[in-house]
Amino acid sequence: MEVLEIIKLIERGFETSSVQFKRRIDHINQLSQEIVAFANTRGGYLIIGVEDNGEVIGLSAAEIRKLNQWIANVSTEIIRPPISPLTEVINIQGKNVLVAEVPKGANIPYYTNEGIAFVKKGSDKRIAPPEEILRMFQRAGKLYADEGIVGNASASCIDEQIFKEFLYHKFYQRSAREAMSVREFKKLRMEEALEKSGTQASFNTALKNMAFSDGNHLTLAGLLLFGKNPQQHRPMFAVQCISYAGNDISGTSFRDSAPPFEGNLKMLFEQAMAFVKRNLKLVQVEKSFNSLGELEIPQITLEELLVNALVHRDYFINASVKVMMFDNRVEIISPGKIPNSLTIENITHGQSISRNPVLCQNAQFLLPYKGMGSGIPRAIANYKHIELPKTNETEEQFKAIIHRTV
Repeated sequence: MEVLEIIKLIERGFETSSVQFKRRIDHINQLSQEIVAFANTRGGYLIIGVEDNGEVIGLSAAEIRKLNQWIANVSTEIIRPPISPLTEVINIQGKNVLVAEVPKGANIPYYTNEGIAFVKKGSDKRIAPPEEILRMFQRAGKLYADEGIVGNASASCIDEQIFKEFLYHKFYQRSAREAMSVREFKKLRMEEALEKSGTQASFNTALKNMAFSDGNHLTLAGLLLFGKNPQQHRPMFAVQCISYAGNDISGTSFRDSAPPFEGNLKMLFEQAMAFVKRNLKLVQVEKSFNSLGELEIPQITLEELLVNALVHRDYFINASVKVMMFDNRVEIISPGKIPNSLTIENITHGQSISRNPVLCQNAQFLLPYKGMGSGIPRAIANYKHIELPKTNETEEQFKAIIHRTV
C-alpha cells in the first residue's frame, strides 16, 4: 500500500465503500465483520485510530500489538474461508494509525464465525440476504442458476417438438448420412428421434445426460430451453415490451404494448423480435421505388443483443427482460450486472464469462447464437450507434441502448 495515498484518504475526511475509519475496535467479532464486508464486496482499507470525520486520534503501541494479533487470528481462524489482509502502521501528525488493506475476495462468499456474510453498503455494512449470497457463489464460479433443479417440473413439462428440433440441429444434421428435413424429423416418435441422433438412451436418461434434468426434475436450463410453459414455474422469466410515444419513460402515452411474452427461450426471442420489428421504420436503400426497405437498425444487431439478454442474464434475479422503444432509441435491459472480472470495454472486444454454461452450450441449436463472446462485437460491427452504459454498485442490470438515427 502507498503511504501517501492512505494519508490523502484520511485528509479527505470521509468514508466510502472502500475506506472505513474506526476510532477503536473493542471486540474481535467487530473486526471480523468489517473484514468480511470488505472481502465480499470490492476490498478496501480499514483505518483504525481515526474518527469518522477523518480526525486522527492515534493508537498506543499496546493497542497496535493487540489489533495486529486480532487481525492474524481473524484472517486464519475466524473468517471462513481464510483471507490475508496486509497491515501497516502509519504516523500522521505524530500519531500512529493502523491500516488493514483487505483484498477483494477471490473465494466469495466469506463468513464470520457466526455464519454471517456481510457486504458493504456505502460507508456502512449490512447482512447479505440469501439471494445475494447465491449471486456471490455464482460470481465465484461455485454455482450456476441454469443448473438448479426446478421442483415440480418433470419431463412431462417438455415440449417434445422443440426438443426434437434441438436434437436435429445438435446431433442428427451433423452426422446423418440420410437426408431428412427438420419438419420430417419432428414427426418421428421420440424414441426414433433419439435413435437417429445417435442416442441409445431413453428420453429421461437423455435429459439427465445433457444436464437438462436430474432424472426426476428439470434443471432451469431444461425448462427454459424446452418447457411448454416455463412461466408456470418461474413467472418473472418473461420478456416485457413497450413502445413509447416520445423519448421519456415517464410519458403517459405509448404506440404499442403487449402483455409480458411467455414461453421457452425460442418463443420469447421470436415474440420480442416481432414486436421490435413492427415498431421500427423501414428505410429505402436502393434507388428503385419498388425496392423493399430495410430495418433502420440491422436485424443481426437486434438479434445479437436480444439473444444476449436471454442467454446471459442473471437467473438468480427474479425479474424479466425488458425491451423499451422510444422515438430516438431502443433499450434492451437484462437482469444482472456483468460479472465482476469483466468490463464494458473488454466485452466489446469479445471477452466473456459463462454465467449460464448449459444455456450457453445449447442455445445455439435453437437461437441465432454463436457464443464465444462474439455477440456484442458482432452487433456493434453491424451498427455503430450502440451504447453500453456503466452501472453503479446498486444497479443489478445490464443495458444496451441502440440509438435510432432515422
